[in-house]
Amino acid sequence: MRIATWNVNSIKARLPTVMEVLGAIDCDVVALQELKCEDDAFPYLELEEAGWNCAVHGQKTYNGVALISKHPLEDVEKGLPGDPEDDQARYIEAVVDAPRPMRVASLYLPNGNPAPGPKYDYKLAWMERLAAHAREQLALEEAFVLAGDYNCIPRDEDCWDISAWSDDALALPETRAAFRKVQWLGFTEAFETLDGRAHQYSFWDYQGGAWAKDHGIRIDHLLCSPQAADRLAGVEIYRKARELKKPSDHVPVIGVFEP
Repeated sequence: MRIATWNVNSIKARLPTVMEVLGAIDCDVVALQELKCEDDAFPYLELEEAGWNCAVHGQKTYNGVALISKHPLEDVEKGLPGDPEDDQARYIEAVVDAPRPMRVASLYLPNGNPAPGPKYDYKLAWMERLAAHAREQLALEEAFVLAGDYNCIPRDEDCWDISAWSDDALALPETRAAFRKVQWLGFTEAFETLDGRAHQYSFWDYQGGAWAKDHGIRIDHLLCSPQAADRLAGVEIYRKARELKKPSDHVPVIGVFEP
């Protein structure tokens, strides 16, 4: 089974590119982030005609997450538990009804800038809620993948120049500590475990020639429960997606799991 996470940065604006990439990466499940559309504006028709089952948690103009799968999606949950007043569409979770089922979540963690400030406080509170929910899900002892744009640069070497990012919310020590708190509950970070090379990126800004200079950061991650990690056989960052016409500033990160 191939499971990818990909921040598409507006699915309607980039639909031809999205469809091209989905065909190329040949995944069973894709966790999408930053849809920037409400549920009823999601391109169900185009994706369903291509064989995808869709679960969507959208929001007008901002945020929005989805799971698309070649297998049926069951037990769909929208929204991260822990704050009933939080109306930002940043989390969706479902069971992929494959021959060996797997629970998959798509998450879009808050950016948090400027830090310090209310936006950073919200980021850290969201990460605390994520840790609490992840702990509960681990107790189910299921194959579970937390896939998403974490807006976290875990290590200095996951950035082209850490001095350029050291004061950014994505690289602050508190952000990294919150990310590790989730990971150390018992999750395996797919890329770090199976590859781990420095300067392998999943995001390049549109500004300043970042793509041409390879000035990127790695902020898109697959965290795997022990039952999912036991099946983890490979990982890939699909850089070719950044070369296409009208690309997202992110590219898919793909985990390969034994069937």
